[in-house]
Amino acid sequence: MQFDRSKLREAILYACEECPPELLGAVKLHKVLYFTDMLRYAATGRPFTGAEYRKRPFGPTCTPLLATLRTMERDGELAVSEADYFGLAKKEYRARRPADRSRFAAGELALFDEVIDFVCRRNSARTISEISHQLPWELAEFGEVIGYDTALMLVPDDVTPEALELVEGEARIVEAARSNGSSMGGRTYRAFRSRVLSEARAGRA
Repeated sequence: MQFDRSKLREAILYACEECPPELLGAVKLHKVLYFTDMLRYAATGRPFTGAEYRKRPFGPTCTPLLATLRTMERDGELAVSEADYFGLAKKEYRARRPADRSRFAAGELALFDEVIDFVCRRNSARTISEISHQLPWELAEFGEVIGYDTALMLVPDDVTPEALELVEGEARIVEAARSNGSSMGGRTYRAFRSRVLSEARAGRA
């Protein structure tokens, strides 16, 4: 799978532009990239950035992300800071230049926006980690690469009761960081899943 490092940089900047720093930490940034890459591959046979992902305790992680963030910070493209999140240290990211949106196709950008909304605004870091523990993650050994050939297994028919319980238990935390007060939880996940599957079917048609 060909990896486009420069596109990953633009994707990071775009995510930072679209998601407030208090809603986008390291865990969520990994998940935004993972879901977008895998779902784009499932829909078209081509990934978003082609980055490698590995199984870690808190879900899939983007292998080149840390080195890319360091380079972007060094080059003045990104500001990285730490904030307190319920007694824990949380990374926060702020773009220092606009993302080059010409790097993204229209279909890619629509999916990216959908994933950003789902991961950043409708979930906490804990709930999105739980949701990411799906079949592709379960089949891999810890530290092992999660292959793009598992992308079609990413969105299951049903959400596990444990995931739904966890989402509902942390909904108040997420709602406190949001301004529109709309509902979340199982309905939100199923709506996201439905839209993703519709795009995948359209992409393969």
